[in-house]
Amino acid sequence: MRRSLYEADHDAYRDTVRAFVAKEITPNDAEWNTAGIVPRELFAAAAAQGLIGWAIPEEYGGSGVADFRFNAVLVEEICAAGVAGSGNGLTLVNDVCLPYFLDLATPEQKQRWLPGIAAGELITAIAMTEPGAGSDLASISTTARRDGDHYVVNGAKTFITNGINADLIVVAVKTDPSQRHKGMSLLVLERGMPGFERGRNLDKLGQHAQDTAELSFTDVRVPVANLLGQEGRAFAHLVDRLPQERLGIAVAGVASAAAALGWTLEYVKSRKAFGQSIGAFQNSRFKLAELDTEVDIARHYVDDCIRALNVGELTAVDAAKAKWWCTELQGRAVDLGVQLHGGYGFMSEYAITRAYADARITRIYGGTTEIMKEVIGRDLGL
Repeated sequence: MRRSLYEADHDAYRDTVRAFVAKEITPNDAEWNTAGIVPRELFAAAAAQGLIGWAIPEEYGGSGVADFRFNAVLVEEICAAGVAGSGNGLTLVNDVCLPYFLDLATPEQKQRWLPGIAAGELITAIAMTEPGAGSDLASISTTARRDGDHYVVNGAKTFITNGINADLIVVAVKTDPSQRHKGMSLLVLERGMPGFERGRNLDKLGQHAQDTAELSFTDVRVPVANLLGQEGRAFAHLVDRLPQERLGIAVAGVASAAAALGWTLEYVKSRKAFGQSIGAFQNSRFKLAELDTEVDIARHYVDDCIRALNVGELTAVDAAKAKWWCTELQGRAVDLGVQLHGGYGFMSEYAITRAYADARITRIYGGTTEIMKEVIGRDLGL
């Protein structure tokens, strides 16, 4: 079924993205997976092609186009190429980090930070998760004590995407430890601040090229001018932007499922067993028919969510539905792909094998499947 979501501008942009991924990312993906990180130059190169920060106003170096369909195209092409680990840093900037700077930054903060983000020279990250606090954000223990014109920050964060490369990190802190939700604020910590240390680049099951770090803060003096949004309003600021983050993950989930389906179809048509192609067996046909149907259905739901987001109508519940369903679908798709590839599905040289490892985290980050169902269940009055 033909998708009606995209227009001519998006199709032209897709050509640009596909060419960039083929030239700049795919040939280097294996090397970057081994290194555990992409070079900082990738962000500048992407920005030069208009792949970062198009929602940034023109006065700060962006294109001023706030259309999530462009975000979706970038995600889809990265997933189609099977280079999630190498490309996720770019999508994190656009889908997750940028809305905080666009929506919450003061004019002075925008002048300081947005031109560098638009140029790919200031890499961004967001730090919420702590060693002892994941889904329960109100339980974070990183503190920020006001001291004159500064906050003094102490604590630690973990599982921070772009954590090694990042220059600007939006950090959730407790400015009033006596409160739960109402005691949280957002501060932008900058590379080089004394007492701000990066720990190890974490060794993960998949997405190896994506740097994922531990961060620690010991008496880090952060200017009050780096407060993002209102003091004590961090929880509301985070909740307001989670639907876009979760929708981006859903886009990646269904795009990755479609990619897995494509690789598997190609393989089962060429691989022979018992005198016929693997794909000719009824079990293979039925399983792939089911997957093809689910991908189509999920894609149309996600497309509707993108339309809703673009007009400011995407709800937290609809984003939660998209996130959990599409990432679970991704898991089923890569698992079936590995199974139908047989022994070759266990070999890292095959895209389906790498995609299998890369996919497992998507049911966890951005809110676990269980948390998504909790959001939906509460909306049902349960």
